[in-house]
Amino acid sequence: MITDHRAASREGGPLQVPLSALEHFAYCPRQSGLILLEDAFEDDAATVRGTLLHQRVDTPGNRGRGSVRTLHALPVWNDALGLVGICDAVELHADGRILPVEHKSGRYRPGGPADLQTAGQAMCLEAMFHTTIEQAAIYSAADRRRHLITVNTALREQVANVTEAVRRMLTSESLPPPVADGRCRRCSMANSCMPRILADDRSYRQALRDLYRIAPEPENA
Repeated sequence: MITDHRAASREGGPLQVPLSALEHFAYCPRQSGLILLEDAFEDDAATVRGTLLHQRVDTPGNRGRGSVRTLHALPVWNDALGLVGICDAVELHADGRILPVEHKSGRYRPGGPADLQTAGQAMCLEAMFHTTIEQAAIYSAADRRRHLITVNTALREQVANVTEAVRRMLTSESLPPPVADGRCRRCSMANSCMPRILADDRSYRQALRDLYRIAPEPENA
């Protein structure tokens, strides 16, 4: 995982975007900006649970289970997209199938931001292993089960679009405006963001359209 977005891109390629930024930006562009541009992050009960979960999962190495070999804490990248990060787990199946498995402490939300991060992992693995990955998985500790997602054309395009939106934010070093909607209640960074004080809904929507070209979630999200 890169720690400084100003670091040189790989082999002269586009500015690198961390895979984790895809989920943060898709959930709230301002949250992503606070983390990447201002090195701000605040813990709450949910983020602590996530940290403890990843401490158990992200021990580098590989393990075997039957015909499946699992690689943990695997560094991955896609030079064409300028994506870089670490996969929690990558399963290598005997039939040649490669399955990235992202671990989350909270409940799984179908079509939510976690799908983007996991699909981004699949696209990095495709570039590294010169293969096609049609499925990825998200393990939800809250649900105690694995959810499969299809890495289809629409999801790939969304990954590419959000990656470019994050890159525009990093290049401009412009912090996105606050959202001040239902997402703020679930965000550990609400105190740093001060959404109710700073938000102007009309200017926020216009800023997103102009600068990031990403449609915001409905206000009752």
